[in-house]
Amino acid sequence: MDLKQTPPHDAKQRYLKKKRSHVSDKTIYNYDTALKRFLEFLTERGITDMRNVDSDEIVRFESWRLDSVKPITARNDMRTIKNFIEFCETIQASPVGLHELVTPTKVSEDDEISDDILTKQEAAAVLPHLGTYNYASPQHITVLILWKTGMRLSGLRTLDVGDFDNTRPALEIRHRPDTSTPLKRKHKSERDVLLTDDTATIIEDYLTDQRPDVTDDHGRDPLLASTHGRISRTGIQKHVYTATRPCTYNGGTCPFEKDPETCEAMQYDRASKCPGSVSPHALRRGYVTAARNAGQPKDVTGERVNMSGPILEKHYDKGTYDEKAERRREHIKEI
Repeated sequence: MDLKQTPPHDAKQRYLKKKRSHVSDKTIYNYDTALKRFLEFLTERGITDMRNVDSDEIVRFESWRLDSVKPITARNDMRTIKNFIEFCETIQASPVGLHELVTPTKVSEDDEISDDILTKQEAAAVLPHLGTYNYASPQHITVLILWKTGMRLSGLRTLDVGDFDNTRPALEIRHRPDTSTPLKRKHKSERDVLLTDDTATIIEDYLTDQRPDVTDDHGRDPLLASTHGRISRTGIQKHVYTATRPCTYNGGTCPFEKDPETCEAMQYDRASKCPGSVSPHALRRGYVTAARNAGQPKDVTGERVNMSGPILEKHYDKGTYDEKAERRREHIKEI
């Protein structure tokens, strides 16, 4: 079978178009990012036709990526490239079987597992500080919901005012791709998440006193809103990064001995540069660990955060050996 001349950019666009029908926008973004790097490499190599991409070029690309990123990032990129090459085979842009020669970077278990976490002790300092100085603000609500529920960023962002039921109380997470708020696992991510009365009260106060009176581009009433409409992913991230800088909640002391006058992380848009600040996902990891240490069963925790048992154990439960042993204590029987 003769191969067809196919510019890499055209192949990439066809690949992403095919994928869009069954993966989330965030996943498409990740695919697009990995393929941009691959196409940049091919351009540098003077390759303008997918027929000229062979296993040697792919190995060169992997080596090129490893010079600038962590092994786990290179591994994820190579998985995307492997799938992309397999697609190119189906459109006669690459020789059949080429994808089988793509071997994603091997990583150690330590490299694969992130330790980024907001601990229960840290949360116990962050939330009271927000409650005192930024009570019921969008930032307070963002951090509060992420910590108290362990939900994903996409779950938080999809919430509308009507998804808050103050009678139960609960948050109702729904997949709404047609109006720009898809969930990671689509309808499988849909669930109701129960809240404590204290958390519900703070959300009610936010809705009454602090939430901007806006709708989003689709006429929906977003729970987490900015003056321009539904809060962006970046907006959520900035709320969390700024709230979790140690100097923000511990009285102004920097554990890294930085000068507040010159520290770039003091700027709102640069808070992620603080080595002590964490991402929204770190709160999900912290919730899972704290819930398991408190005795919440694994299956209950997994259903609440929409996560399988193996994933929970491997990537999210950061309990120490001692903490995990204590969880088992009441179940140990004398035999």
